[in-house]
Formats: sequence, C-alpha cells, structure tokens
Amino acid sequence: MKNIFRLLGKVKQYVLLIILLLIVQAYCDLALPSYTSDILNVGLQQNGIEDAVPERISQESFQTLMMFMDDEDAKAAASAYEWSDDGNLTLKDDADRQTLNDLLLIPESLVYQMSNREDGIEILDQIKAALDAGMLTKEELISQINEEMEHYEELSDIYLSQVAVAYVSGEYERIGMDVEKIRNSYLIKEGILMLLMALIMMVVAVCTGWIAAVVSARVGRDLREQLYEKVLSFTSAEIEQFSTASLITRCTNDIQQVQMLIVMLLRMVTYAPILAIAGVVKVIQTGAGLSWTIVLAVIVIAIAISILMAVALPKFQIMQLLVDKLNLVSREMLTGIMPIRAFGRQQYEEQRFEAANKDLFSTQLFTNRTMTFMMPVMMFVMNGISVLIVWVGGKGVDAGTVQVGDLTAFITYSMVIIMSFLMISMISIMLPRAGVAADRIMEVLGTEISLKDAQSVSDDAVSGKGELEFADVSFAYNGADENVLEHISFRAEPGQTTAIIGSTGCGKTTLVNLIPRFYDVSSGSVRIDNIDIRQISQEKLRSMIGLVPQKGMLFSGTIESNLKYAGDFITDDEMQSAAEIAQAMEFIQDKPERFGAVIAQEGSNVSGGQRQRLSIARAIAKHPKIYVFDDSFSALDYKTDANLRKALAERTKDATVLIVAQRIATIMNADQILVMDEGRIVGRGTHGELLRDCDVYLEIAKGQLSEAEIEQALKGVC
Repeated sequence: MKNIFRLLGKVKQYVLLIILLLIVQAYCDLALPSYTSDILNVGLQQNGIEDAVPERISQESFQTLMMFMDDEDAKAAASAYEWSDDGNLTLKDDADRQTLNDLLLIPESLVYQMSNREDGIEILDQIKAALDAGMLTKEELISQINEEMEHYEELSDIYLSQVAVAYVSGEYERIGMDVEKIRNSYLIKEGILMLLMALIMMVVAVCTGWIAAVVSARVGRDLREQLYEKVLSFTSAEIEQFSTASLITRCTNDIQQVQMLIVMLLRMVTYAPILAIAGVVKVIQTGAGLSWTIVLAVIVIAIAISILMAVALPKFQIMQLLVDKLNLVSREMLTGIMPIRAFGRQQYEEQRFEAANKDLFSTQLFTNRTMTFMMPVMMFVMNGISVLIVWVGGKGVDAGTVQVGDLTAFITYSMVIIMSFLMISMISIMLPRAGVAADRIMEVLGTEISLKDAQSVSDDAVSGKGELEFADVSFAYNGADENVLEHISFRAEPGQTTAIIGSTGCGKTTLVNLIPRFYDVSSGSVRIDNIDIRQISQEKLRSMIGLVPQKGMLFSGTIESNLKYAGDFITDDEMQSAAEIAQAMEFIQDKPERFGAVIAQEGSNVSGGQRQRLSIARAIAKHPKIYVFDDSFSALDYKTDANLRKALAERTKDATVLIVAQRIATIMNADQILVMDEGRIVGRGTHGELLRDCDVYLEIAKGQLSEAEIEQALKGVC
C-alpha cells in the first residue's frame, strides 16, 4: 500500500481538495438525520414549538407562571416581554431564549400538570388568593415547590421539556394563535433545509467523483508513460528478468487495477473514516446512551474482516503471477500460430491454455467465494444492531428518557458508521490485488539499468569516421559460468567490408550486439574512432550505427513510416533511394498506395524477404557511419542478394560495413572475413586465404560451394 500512497503523493493537491469536499459531503449527509429527528420531535410531537419559551402569552397566564418564581427570576422573565396591541405579552427580539427557557421550564410544567387535574384550577386559584391576601408568601410557596421537585427529579429533562411545550401549545390556542400554521411552517422550513443539504451533497459528490476520475486517469497515464520510457531503456538483461508477457501485464492490467483502486480510495475509503468519526460525534450528541452498541458492531466487523483477509490475502498475491502466465501462453499461441498448425499441436496448446486459465480461475474463485462472506456478515451486523438499538432504545422511549426522533437519528447514525466500515470492507476485496499490482509496477520503475552513460561522456571527441575496433573482448551473460566470447580482437575500417561467419551458436550475433552496446563487455573494450564506446553516450553511439537484426522487425503503420523510422530528417528522395538499393522498389511499385501501403503488426502482411529488404532500406536511409547486417540476407534469393550487395557497395564506400552471414556467397568479396568457432576467432583473411589456411572455413565452403569454385578460389590466392 505504501506504493499506492506514494503515487497519490504526487497529486496531493487534488487529494486535499477531495478531502475538503468529502468533509462538506459528510456534514450534509450527517445533517439529514438531525433534521429528521427535529421533524419528528419538534414538528410532529411538539407542533413546531421548539422550546418552553412562548412567543406570545396572555397577562393572566404569565402572572400564574410568576407565582412559581422568586422575585428575581420573575423580574428577569418579565423584562423579556413587552405589551402588544391585543393586550397580550410578546417576546422581545433581543431576549435570551436559553435563560428564559430555564426560568419557565418548571413553572410551565407545574401549571400544566395542575391544569390537567380535576381540581387543578381550584388549587391555582387558591394559591393566587393566598398570595394576594398575604396568607402565603412566595418564599413559602417556592419552598413547597422545592419539596415537590423531589418527585420531578425522577423525571428526565426530556419529559419536563415536553410538558412545558405542551403548556405553550395550549396557551397559543387559548389566545387564538393558529398552532397548525406554526407546525406547518416549521415542517416546510426543515424540509427546505433538508432539500438544500441533499442538493449540496449531490453537487459535492459529483465534483468529488469527477476529480477522483481525473486523478486516477492522470496517475494511470503517468504510470504508463513512466513504464514505457523505463522499458525502452531496458537492456536485454532487464527484459529477460521480467519477461515480455509480464511487462505487458504490468503496463496494462496492473495499471488498471491501480486506477480502479485510486478511484475507490478517493471516493470511498477516504470518505469512510470522515463519515465514521463525524457519525460517532453525532451519536454522542444524541445522548441516547446507546454508544456501546456501535462499539460492539465495530468489533464484530473488524474481527470478520481480519479473518477473511487472512484467508484471501495469500491468494491475491499470486493472482497477478497467474495473469502473467496466462498472457505468456496466449502470446506464444498467437505469435506461433503457424508452427502450431504445421505440427498439428492445436490440442496440446489448448490444453496449455486451459491449464493456465484453470489455475487463474481457481484462484479467483477461491478469493471471490471468501469475499462473498463479507456482505452477509455486514448485513447481519447491521440488522442485528438495528434490532438491538430498537429493543434497548424502546425501553428508553417508554421511560421518557429518549425521544422517538432521537432514537430514529441514532439508528441512522449507527447505520452510517457501520456503512463506513462496510465501504472499507468492500474496498478490501480490491486492495490486496491492487497493492500487489502497484508493487509490481514499482518493481519495474525501480529496476536499475545495467547499462548507463558515463558521468562524463566524450561525444565531442568522436571524429565520425566510423573506425571500429574490438580490443581483446571477452563477454559472458549475467549468471553464466563461461564466456560466450573470448579474446576477440579485430579492426574494421571505413570503406571496407568486414564479414563474420561461423557455425550456429558460435557467438556472431552476441558479438554484433556489443557494438550498439546492447550489452557491455566483460573485459577488453569496443572502440569507435579510438574511443571506448562506454565513454560515448548511447544516443550518440546508436546514431552512428545502422543495425539490421536477424529478424526483420517492422512496426504497424506504412512502408513510409517504417523507412523513415530513424527520424524526420529522412527526405522522400532518400527514402526512395534506400528502397532502390535494398531492392524493395519492385514490390513497393506493385502496391497501389506505394510507400503509403499499410504494414501490419510485425510486418505480418509481407513476406520474409520483403520484410528483410524493408529492414535493410530502413538502415540505409539513416546514413549511418557503421552498417551492421546480422544475417540480414538469409531470406533473399541469390539474384536479389547479388544486386543488393552491388548497390550497397556504392552507397557504403565511405562507411564501415560489418556483415554476419551463413552463406559464403554473401561474403566472399568482403575485404576481411572473420571465422568464429565456439566464441573465438579461428581465422581471418580474404575468401581465398581462408580456404587455404582455415580448416573451419574450408568445411563451411565444402557444404556450400562446388569443388571447382573452391579450386578456382585457391588458384587466385596462389
């Protein structure tokens, strides 16, 4: 997961913006249950009357309430009201409602309780008469009230508040106020606020989703670019370390997994703790005394998630490896479809694919089955907690310690908190696999390149003549016990053609791969213009070399895009000239689109010989100082081969030419021929000299030339 957070750290400004938006969304989301509670408690149960402070009250009723206050409290209450035109008292705008509520709560509750008794009115009249006649002082009355309050201490503040509100509602009706209008106005006001909160929440959710999608897409784009640039800088050693199929999976499937996870992280995982923490605060504010139920639910959920993840996580870690394996089999089947058909191995390949597919299927099925327990467990916890809250909270409602609206809000907040953990548990299904995917991506990005430019390069010192020299070069692949090449020394001059021939596996291709520095020598040095190529930047070095590999590789596009692959500096005339030298014009002219003809992926819509000629033309169009042909004429017929070499000799008269070949006819006119056997140079010289002095070359010649041709060549030497 640290790699996921490292990626998010690069877009931290967007992450912070999303967090701020999610806080706003959480505020709106958690405000809705409060409004629901107020609608139930105040709007419906209390007719829209929020507290024990009446907006208007008759003088008689106010005098009755003042009987149950001491002189100081009565004076404070009286100062909060003023006379209105209809003879009633109206609450002043600057009155302190909270203080007034505390003053009126007990008197209103007492008066309401007495008024609902059969003899309540008589008792109130008697108390008033006793006070007026001086038979009872306020101090004595309040003392009696304090003694009676011992009974009220058994009642909750909620109960007293509801009784006081009931008194205010009755007072409104007595003085002719429309209580139904008050209730409806309150409900409309609360409803509008709820709609406003819902609207804000919707807008914020849309903005958050949009930003999260943009961030995810940008992270995916940047990762693909970084991976692509990194892979392009890989040497063959790094490619072999990961395998082509694995690198393709990491550039596609792994990045897709990371993108999906980032969206979920920013939308759900980030939102869940914000919602949970705010939900806990709201639960405490309800004062329902049921917070322990939330703790119980969280503990059960945490245990369930831990068990499921402990079972599923090992499988998630190997799932991406199985995807690599499936991609490898698929890639081999598609690229090798012709040999598969030629050898009648379709059924065998189907079995290979089925085995790889079945392994991936079994792993995915196991993890999915494990995670299917997640949702039922979460739903069971949610429903169980709901039942528990209703059962315990119902007793509080019956005892008058909890209001129905508060209980409803508590249930809603509880579900919000549990849903937050549910969101985290759902994302945990994706989390392990995406975490593994991110690690695999970072493994590629963090790979050290085995071939690097020197800290101080000598590009300016390169004369550009193209003189090539191997000075006592030995080479071994990483991890190999023996050298592939040993003590290779030769010099290739501009204007000359140096040919290399030898049996299969003798190290010819390995030797030419050292020239563009696809590998570094183990000992000795490869020098161009008397400068070690390790002191030349790779860009400069490869700009001097025109390499035609064994397998003619073409890219999807057109003939023109392939021939101008070296860069835009190649003109149309140069492109056509290169095609003529490579003997490619004969089939290019047959195409209606000529150089605009489409080339399929890997040149699959042209023949092997055409592919080789286009590859040769691509190198010629570059105008390099050093030409390297690695068995690049093998698919050409003898006539085309001869014409191509004749035209090529004129073009490359000022360049260094290195040809690796299997056919002696291709190289017999070379200025210098090197004969290789088991990684060593066992002969060097011209064609005739090697026939005379090199047994290995003579054996190769006997397999390809007639005795008359060999004798004639030997006579020319003598």
